[in-house]
Amino acid sequence: MMPPVTLSPDEIEITAIRAQGAGGQNVNKVSNAAHLRFDIAASSLPAEVQERLLALRDHRVSKDGVVIIKAQKFRSLAKNRTEALRRLEELIESVMATPKARRATRPTRASVARRLDGKARRASIKAGRGRVAE
Repeated sequence: MMPPVTLSPDEIEITAIRAQGAGGQNVNKVSNAAHLRFDIAASSLPAEVQERLLALRDHRVSKDGVVIIKAQKFRSLAKNRTEALRRLEELIESVMATPKARRATRPTRASVARRLDGKARRASIKAGRGRVAE
């Protein structure tokens, strides 16, 4: 397990934008949603963590290697900012642990037999659906 990583505030860019959806006049007047941008390549994260983040097939990571998080759950900008930072932290922690290497194993004789039995049963069901010959 890697030691916890601390990010400097100048690596994270948070801007206030107008939230979408219901909320009446408040939504039209006030910029309460937080839009967080975090450039993975320019960050102080360890190289292997950067590689794993860039390899993630996640909609929050753009093709340019920038994490984009939009938080608009709360009516206050401070709470949305905190929520966006929490979600970034959660994303980084998900790739911090080194993935366990998979060792290839053979299927057991019983599992092979069960699979083939199931295939044979399914084949007989499908064979029974054909035309009836007189």
